[in-house]
Amino acid sequence: MRTSDITIHVSLDEQNIPEKITWEATDAPADVPNSTKAFALSVWDSEANGIMRVDLWTKDMMVGEMKKFFIQTLGAMGETILSATGDEKMYHEVNNTCERLAQMLMEEERNAAK
Repeated sequence: MRTSDITIHVSLDEQNIPEKITWEATDAPADVPNSTKAFALSVWDSEANGIMRVDLWTKDMMVGEMKKFFIQTLGAMGETILSATGDEKMYHEVNNTCERLAQMLMEEERNAAK
């Protein structure tokens, strides 16, 4: 059986706040670690019938970036539910929610620019 590994490295400051996050994968085309400001990992625990989560972001990630990250992650989960289950109704509900959140964020950004 073939395997592939994804490794996430988190550098912490003195207060254990992430300063730098990098990741690499054995199947990635480049051998260089990729930098990121945030990641969200959810793992299904079938025994507990729930998820285990790890959400981390660097201290230099701006609030607007975090909101975009959240909206895009939620949208991707909508696509996942569609491809995994074929449930178009749930997909559209998630997608509509993402569209409303994106509109709210755009309005926040417009108001902040005034």
